[in-house]
Amino acid sequence: MKLDDITISRAIIEDFSRTLLEFTEVDCAVVGAGPAGLICAAYVAQAGAKVAVYERKLSVGGGMLGGGMMFPRIVVQESALPILEEFGIRYREYVPGYYLARSVEAVGKLAGAASDAGAEFFNLVSVEDVLIRDGEGVAGLVINWTAVETAGLHVDPLTIGARAVVDATGHEASVCQIVNRKVAGGKFNKGLGIVGEKSMWADRGERELLDTTREVYPGLFVAGMAANAVAGGHRMGPVFGGMMLSGKAAAKLVKERLGIE
Repeated sequence: MKLDDITISRAIIEDFSRTLLEFTEVDCAVVGAGPAGLICAAYVAQAGAKVAVYERKLSVGGGMLGGGMMFPRIVVQESALPILEEFGIRYREYVPGYYLARSVEAVGKLAGAASDAGAEFFNLVSVEDVLIRDGEGVAGLVINWTAVETAGLHVDPLTIGARAVVDATGHEASVCQIVNRKVAGGKFNKGLGIVGEKSMWADRGERELLDTTREVYPGLFVAGMAANAVAGGHRMGPVFGGMMLSGKAAAKLVKERLGIE
């Protein structure tokens, strides 16, 4: 069969436009498709929720994709091995308690699991503001194409309704920064008290994630490095056990808010 260029274009435009319309209201919006965001999206979608993942870059995976200084390997502690096994990520023991996995394989399988569960990905999309409603706190996102942001164009954005928003944007904690700057200090609290991340201390940073992963403002949750950045935890480098467990913990909190299991 001869390829029809116009048919190809129509197929892409028609399907994505329909998807974009379908996902103007979601149960959970995950901002950032790094390891914590991917795992959170997978677990929430597996519970039957409508989940959208917004990634400002072309690729997903965040810091995990590049491994350590572009060596495509990651280290995972023993406590997170059940997550590797659940998502079919191969690993081998390096020394007792520490395991090696391939970064590209890990990202691919986590993204595939989230997609298989029904999560929808919107890459090259940036979040420039949040939607606020009295009595609800954060009720959605204001989004635009990353290219618009990069070029500095004056193009008005669109809004997405969400019953829960997860900031998994990594070191920037960009959604929390928006809320801290433009929203917090009103009826709910007096700011988020964003401390900013501390210098590298992998062991402490990984352990801190279990405490810093939480709801920081009504309807807004933090996971992964964004959680440590808000609370003042340490950075960790290419070790990802805590990041994975943080994504799972954030999913549990989101499901509790949504009233699902």
